[in-house]
Amino acid sequence: MGVLGKKMLQDLEIRNYANGTCDNYIRAVAGFSRHFNRPPDQLGPEDVRAYQVFLVKKKKVSWSWLKIVVSALRFFFTITLGREFPVRYIPYPRKEQRLPVVLSREEVARLLHAVPNPKHRVILATIYGMGLRVSEAAHLQVTDVDSQRMVLRIRQGKGRKDRYVTLSPVLLEQLRAYWKIDRPKVWLFPGADLDHPINKNTIGQICRAACKRAGLTKIVSPHGLRHSYATHLLEAGTNIRAIQILLGHGSLRTTQGYTHVAPATLGAIKSPLDDLPPIA
Repeated sequence: MGVLGKKMLQDLEIRNYANGTCDNYIRAVAGFSRHFNRPPDQLGPEDVRAYQVFLVKKKKVSWSWLKIVVSALRFFFTITLGREFPVRYIPYPRKEQRLPVVLSREEVARLLHAVPNPKHRVILATIYGMGLRVSEAAHLQVTDVDSQRMVLRIRQGKGRKDRYVTLSPVLLEQLRAYWKIDRPKVWLFPGADLDHPINKNTIGQICRAACKRAGLTKIVSPHGLRHSYATHLLEAGTNIRAIQILLGHGSLRTTQGYTHVAPATLGAIKSPLDDLPPIA
């Protein structure tokens, strides 16, 4: 990391950006610089525009990564370099509206049953059972489990926010059984190096392998288990505001997206075709 990279990282850290966001922003600006083979402070608005066209037309990057690149370049030019950069040259892309892949309850049960390793199985059960983001599950500590109050503490989730989620009695028993086997000390789910938590990519590999082993036609990521948790709560009649709090969504609008994928919600709607009068 060069001088500019270190300065940008400091600018991000003093503004309390999450570690993952810092890493992504630094990587995005480094990719921008590498594309032109020039230091980023020697590039300007037209270069930014050309790079965005390259990412969209040639690289065909995802909307989420393009948004990160846009945010990173805006931050770099306006904050780190302190330039009065024309923001119109770094527009945000229109967000794609995609429905998440959601498993049925029976499919979730099959997936969990297909995981032979007790530790791996309880990790996936924890993500589904409390709707956690994969990074939140990976960074759980043993002391975050409060069996007296039946809650689980999520430390510094998205947006650096702490929250509590309801602890399932079934999951608590599974966690206790797992603890008796592995006896984790600090991290609830440590990695190969016990001083560090399990890697997020490892959890993704566990989930994909479980889908294949269970014979599911849907291949979901750990985030798909979070989507399934929210959808199943909604189908069970849970108040959407409560779901928002449990998921740690900053906006209710984000949570309302699950109304589009809950079959129980859609099933309550009757098509006008059913009420057309017969024609003699």
